[in-house]
Amino acid sequence: MQKILSALEIANLDQIHLEKLEVSNHAFMELVAQRFVNWYQAQGFLSTTSVVVCAGAGNNGGDGLAIARILFSLGYPVEVATCFAPEAKLSPDCAQNLSLLPSQIQRYSLGTSFLPKEGILIDAYLGLGCTGPLREEAKERIQIMNSFGGTIISVDLPSGLPADSILSGVAVKADLTVTLGFPKLSLLLPEHAEYTGELAVLDIGFTEEELEEFSATTFYLEKKDLIPLHRRFHRFAHKGDFGKILLVAGSKGKMGAAILASKAAFRTGSGLVTCLIPEEERAALAAAVPEAMCVFGEQQEFSAYDAIGIGPGLGLDQGEAMKKILSATRKPVVMDADALNCLAKDPSIWTLIPKGSILTPHLKEFDRLFGVSQNHLERMAKAKACCLGYGLNLVLKGANSLCSLSDGRQVFNSTGSKYMATAGMGDALTGILTSYLGQGYSPENAVLCGVFHHGLAGELAGEKYLRGTMSHDLIEAIPETYRLIGLD
Repeated sequence: MQKILSALEIANLDQIHLEKLEVSNHAFMELVAQRFVNWYQAQGFLSTTSVVVCAGAGNNGGDGLAIARILFSLGYPVEVATCFAPEAKLSPDCAQNLSLLPSQIQRYSLGTSFLPKEGILIDAYLGLGCTGPLREEAKERIQIMNSFGGTIISVDLPSGLPADSILSGVAVKADLTVTLGFPKLSLLLPEHAEYTGELAVLDIGFTEEELEEFSATTFYLEKKDLIPLHRRFHRFAHKGDFGKILLVAGSKGKMGAAILASKAAFRTGSGLVTCLIPEEERAALAAAVPEAMCVFGEQQEFSAYDAIGIGPGLGLDQGEAMKKILSATRKPVVMDADALNCLAKDPSIWTLIPKGSILTPHLKEFDRLFGVSQNHLERMAKAKACCLGYGLNLVLKGANSLCSLSDGRQVFNSTGSKYMATAGMGDALTGILTSYLGQGYSPENAVLCGVFHHGLAGELAGEKYLRGTMSHDLIEAIPETYRLIGLD
């Protein structure tokens, strides 16, 4: 998994990387610019679309000037808006790239001439070196960029956005942020959604060996990380090898939650799925998921199951029943929805939760459990303290869902889609996570595989159905996610 480093650590990493390659900072800047241009071309932007590069006086501006030069050499219509005064002192590499800019490229000082009304604006004004309050002229330049009518693409960070903390002033509102090497922490925080836009991570050549120089507890989960986390099954495997799970879900008027969770569990690979539901609702489940079995009443042999998922559509009056279930098993369970709401109402339940269990709150459920937080950094701290204190795992759901693990690691997910903001997606995740536990995955691997495949299935469904995406569309896309990561 990619380590997420601070701005200071990234500066040190850059130096380590340059020394290992025995190249100049300018040569490395040229490589970064070329890889950005390669990414830009791969996105299918028309070669006739006008591009304006807003370049600052530092190394981020140097990247932008090199990008402008390469795009121009490929025939793109490019102009440069400089974000510094004529007498400003430029970084050495920025000054060199300014001198290399072809004379045919129109250049002007941002604010002294009008930006184009449409096209692409590449924001290469302020980068990692931006700390503390912005000067007034910087705020004015950012406001001009935000008035641009076309698509804004920020290089590494939207100008004005701090790398490691919460924004307290103004920043460029990018439609796309192309971050270099790995995401910066601020790009993964929901408070910054309107500034980050869509996020792309650009590989600029950092190696695992170089990153070993830095310790980290925060990571970014990517496709390449998934294969080692998955279990393999041989050709003589039978349904018992793929797990016998119980879903305690559904109530009168809310049987859809049980149906979605059980379908998701089967699509993830569970061999046997049983649902503990009200007896009068058995026909609904049997009609929708004939493969699932039903049991009724509280007198069950809960220890007979490989994994239990509790909560979707359960109802707020099931706190005592949930206590009996938790007391009857020592295996990790998955707790979502009304299981979490019951926990928030009755904190005595905390001590009954088996070690390694997985809690999956969304933001409001998280606040009910831990109190209202001022920002996502505070939520991260609370989640880590909870997981370390109780030996649990917690998935804080949302864009780039945050997985807090029992060993103190916190992992942001890279998959997902805005089209997943619809009913039933959490029920599907409960089924997926319970399925992986039942298949014999460690709780940590179940969490990481679960959120990645859930998000990737959401992407596939979103590509097809856009705003019309429903949770059952995601569930039907789960099997395809295995093919995409290279697993049968």
